[in-house]
Amino acid sequence: MKSSLARRALGVAAGAALLQLIMIIAFAWPAARIAPRDVPVVVAGPQAAAVAGRLAQERPGAFDIKTRQDEAGARAALTDREAYGAIVTTPSGPKVLTASAASPAVAQQLGQMAQNLARPDGRAAPAAPVQDVVAADPDDPRGTGFGALALPLIMSGIAGSVLLTFAITAVAWRAAGVVLFAVLGGLGSAGVAQGWLSLLPGSYLALAGVIALAVLAVTGTVVGLATALGRAGIGVGALLFLLLGNPLSAATSAPELLPRPWGEIGQALPPGAAVTLLRSTAFFDGAGSAGALAVLAAWAAGGFALIALGGWRGRAKEEPAIEREPILA
Repeated sequence: MKSSLARRALGVAAGAALLQLIMIIAFAWPAARIAPRDVPVVVAGPQAAAVAGRLAQERPGAFDIKTRQDEAGARAALTDREAYGAIVTTPSGPKVLTASAASPAVAQQLGQMAQNLARPDGRAAPAAPVQDVVAADPDDPRGTGFGALALPLIMSGIAGSVLLTFAITAVAWRAAGVVLFAVLGGLGSAGVAQGWLSLLPGSYLALAGVIALAVLAVTGTVVGLATALGRAGIGVGALLFLLLGNPLSAATSAPELLPRPWGEIGQALPPGAAVTLLRSTAFFDGAGSAGALAVLAAWAAGGFALIALGGWRGRAKEEPAIEREPILA
């Protein structure tokens, strides 16, 4: 008996220590490896080709460089979320355009790069002027408040899933509870983020809809996993969204700053898609939101499909077996 308890204690302790290491790696590793990797930028103006070639040579792999004819085209690329920044060449020297609303981290790096830009002929030049075309909220210029939104949404979604799973036994009402929780959570969270904390500009109802869809994707999936797999499904959902989705969401950076392919994986999960959709809705009038919207809708639909599957399997188990009468010869 004592040996069995000792083995169990050892196993639990070892498992907890392993989980701790996984959590440290999951949260610290992406942040420790932040660097530009094919970050979309635009170069415009008469010397665009020369500047683009020099950037590609000096920072290989850092930027995905596209050219535009003039400054108007460069600005349009930023407002349409086709690029994070732009370098516009002019006869008097280059200037840098940024969009800190898309990523304060990338905007900061582009601002630092402006200090080292040279003239097209290679001669040293004063630091290029920097203009923020699509700025972050003035009450949250560094995006720290915005970045802090992702984790509470995930944790509350998981907590709501646990409550709904254990408090509501009827599957249909459990699904209804998921929808009601998403609606109330979206309205409440958008009110706090916009009205009190002033982190997000734009339409309140549009922001509430985005947050509600994000909650629906997370909560619906975890409740679906729990309904289909039992209690183990809650653990699967928590690990998927908390240990993988949250650190890869790029809420405080950008997907192109994360090690590959983790930035792309993060955008395929609800936390990353929610961050992208919130940025597009709040600051860019919905530009660049189609992919993130599709990801959240797919996860939400998958969650309700799992809820339906779990409910069907539960009814099948509860139905009494039909006894067949023996056939008389």
